[in-house]
Amino acid sequence: MMMTLARTIRTTTVALLVLILGLFLPTGASAASPSILVSRVTTSSKVMALTFDFGSDAGNVSRILQVLADQGVKSTFFATGQAAANYPDAVRSVVAQGHEIGNHSYSHPYFTTLSPAQMADELSRAATAIRTATGQAPKPWFRPPYGDYNATVLQAAGDAGYSHTIMWTIDTVDWQGVSATAIRDKVLSKASPGAIVLMHVGGGATGTPDALPGMISGLRAAGYQLVTVSQLLGAAPTGQTLYVVKPGDTLYKIASLYGVTVSAIVAANNIVNPNLIYPNQVLVIPATTPSSSTVTYTVKPGDTLYKIAATYGTTVSAIVAANNIPNPNLIYPGQVFVIPAATPTATIRYTVVPGDTLYRIALKYSTTVSAIVLANNIANPNLIYPGQVLIIPR
Repeated sequence: MMMTLARTIRTTTVALLVLILGLFLPTGASAASPSILVSRVTTSSKVMALTFDFGSDAGNVSRILQVLADQGVKSTFFATGQAAANYPDAVRSVVAQGHEIGNHSYSHPYFTTLSPAQMADELSRAATAIRTATGQAPKPWFRPPYGDYNATVLQAAGDAGYSHTIMWTIDTVDWQGVSATAIRDKVLSKASPGAIVLMHVGGGATGTPDALPGMISGLRAAGYQLVTVSQLLGAAPTGQTLYVVKPGDTLYKIASLYGVTVSAIVAANNIVNPNLIYPNQVLVIPATTPSSSTVTYTVKPGDTLYKIAATYGTTVSAIVAANNIPNPNLIYPGQVFVIPAATPTATIRYTVVPGDTLYRIALKYSTTVSAIVLANNIANPNLIYPGQVLIIPR
């Protein structure tokens, strides 16, 4: 009888622990934001980044490092795990000379053909090999092999701790064995503030070492400073409104959201083709000049942005954008906000069903967890309950 009672108590205790843990741990939701895709940085400063992919062989590493040292240039190298394992001295030299290093996968596969688990394994194994060779972790920079990515790849990279997926502005296609002159001239002709140049260290890129001296001197003569990727990202002006493109977005839709024109966004971001924007692209939203009919609101004690937005029939994100608010949860009495004009749209309401997570709901409506949290003033994103009605921000 006593043994039966003890067994019952143990079973009940375990069940309670499982229930408590289930309340506080996310159920299948990804805790991380997708990796932000960067192909250039919007800046007025004349800065550019020279980047090098270190994939299957170390053919030109020594010559490239020598030129960079002679010219006093620091760059960002994206190494594979196999490169770190097969050529540890070469990868170690990259870091020892003060260059930045990022993750280029372990075996250089097409990432869109892999499962999330396989992507995570590629990134993890590469990071381990790079850290073993150099003592330095490659986070937070990831460059997908072949530039092959989609939303799933960006989410897997974000989940693995790579906040930025670094693409390029200028592809030298040096791996095809093009001449030093062709490589140099292509970079100089396409140079622009915030550009990222793609080159390779492998033996196939025969023209790269000889292209570098003329390329660097030509860029400097044009007023450019050559920096690492992290320095380039730091060159973006602070205090400006940034928007991360979501699946299904168009420039017209984004322009309407912020009350600006498509042409203004195109000009602010140096966009070549307005019809080609991509998920996770970061856009600078140019400032608008308030008209004389602008509505303003003075924050009162107890106010939240959600409450103010509901009062004026607008959205939290629109108020944040119009007032360049760095932290939507920190507003204070007496603060004066510009209230942007509301765009009539049908409000989407969603009733939570058993098993739902905010991540799953956000995915369903092509929005973000943080946007839903903000729109509904949710204190704990892991605690939503069946029957709860959520406003889905557009």
